Amino acid sequence: MKISFHGAARMVTGSKHLLELTNGKKILLDCGMYQGMGQATLELNSDWGFEPKDVAVVVLSHAHIDHIGLLPKLVKDGFAGKIYCTPATAALVKILLIDSARIQEADVMYVNKHRLRDHKPLVEPLYTEGDAQSVFLMLETVPYNERCKIITGVELMYTDAGHILGSAAVHLKIKENGQTKQLTFSGDIGRYNDLLLHSPQVFPQADYIILESTYGDRLHDFSMPTADKLLHAITHTCISKKGKLILPAFSLGRTQQILYLLNRLEQEGRLPKLRYFVDSPLSIKITEVCKQYTDYYNTNVQDCLLKDEDVFQFHGLEYIESVMESKQLNVIKEPCVIISASGMAEAGRVKHHIANNVEDNRNTICLTGYCEPTSLGGRLKNNPASVTIFGKSFMVEAEVMEIASLSAHGDYNDLCQWLSCQDATQVKQLFLVHGDYDAQVEFQGRLKTKGFKNVDTPELHNTYDLE
Repeated sequence: MKISFHGAARMVTGSKHLLELTNGKKILLDCGMYQGMGQATLELNSDWGFEPKDVAVVVLSHAHIDHIGLLPKLVKDGFAGKIYCTPATAALVKILLIDSARIQEADVMYVNKHRLRDHKPLVEPLYTEGDAQSVFLMLETVPYNERCKIITGVELMYTDAGHILGSAAVHLKIKENGQTKQLTFSGDIGRYNDLLLHSPQVFPQADYIILESTYGDRLHDFSMPTADKLLHAITHTCISKKGKLILPAFSLGRTQQILYLLNRLEQEGRLPKLRYFVDSPLSIKITEVCKQYTDYYNTNVQDCLLKDEDVFQFHGLEYIESVMESKQLNVIKEPCVIISASGMAEAGRVKHHIANNVEDNRNTICLTGYCEPTSLGGRLKNNPASVTIFGKSFMVEAEVMEIASLSAHGDYNDLCQWLSCQDATQVKQLFLVHGDYDAQVEFQGRLKTKGFKNVDTPELHNTYDLE
């Protein structure tokens, strides 16, 4: 049996890990799109490192685009098997892949307009909306904690990873050559005592573990409750400076966390009477899906639902759908809060909001989670004098803040707690993925002190034999 790593290898995007059984059957764990990698992004998303038609089944951990975003291209390039996921993930996949396809098509339309003018060959999108829809027929849902045979000799079980709605750690029980081996893929691990979701579940003893390491080198800041940090950003910007607070937020997960916190602040009588905008049609659709899966929420949210039937709604909240309505936010002079995708500010409407507000020192851009260093959010985090947006240079006069405690990724204490149900001496090999290399090296050392002897940090397309 072999494992090869074709994404999220010493980087935090493009999750794809290929398991090859001794009988030649191949199982792909996640099929993520690379995001925020600059000019290298297209090349990375075009090079599989394997043949899609040779993959028997795909097993998804959760619905973030860096874990599912290349599924339509996989099918387009020859994959014809089943795609396994949790029920909530299936519902979210259908929304997110259509949105991603429309972005691909719109980007190519823009590029081809200029290429046509310059008499250059036209380019094609990675995939179309039709390609995205072809994925939906292949989806097979598996609830948490139920075993499902996915191919001969291989059983799948999901446990709750506590990262986003429907997120799961993947556990494969593999029987071959008279032996049984257990392989676990963490997907992305959430936080214990999360705002919305259940804590990550314990899982069966594994022989091999593939573990994310996004925050393998840091701890979340608990010096102030997250709600108080958000309230401070609002009052400091909108009340004291009379400016606009721009919150780049992923449509899935982060936006719902922020809305829940604002709802709680209102329930406590602390929410300033302002206009609050969610400027993302995708976020609106996803929030509606989140309202349908209340069983996925923790007991605190369940208790809130007994008194408040919609924990994502509050006075002053306005949803923006049309492009015209989005543009109108730029001419509003009054203080307000704008929540908009994407979370790394690398694409979507928030990029326009930053461009229109970054040169005014009354305004604040408040980052709400991990930002890949080369993304717009990552560049702003370093407090530069200027940034380039849409090919134009902008002076950074707006204040740049960060609420790191909103991250849906567990820090190294959370990751170690997730591993604490394992006998480290029985884990033959542990692979760190989905993390910057420096963070992985630091985490690697920490894991070895906890008894995990063989901890590897695979490079892109590396292959390992699993004995």
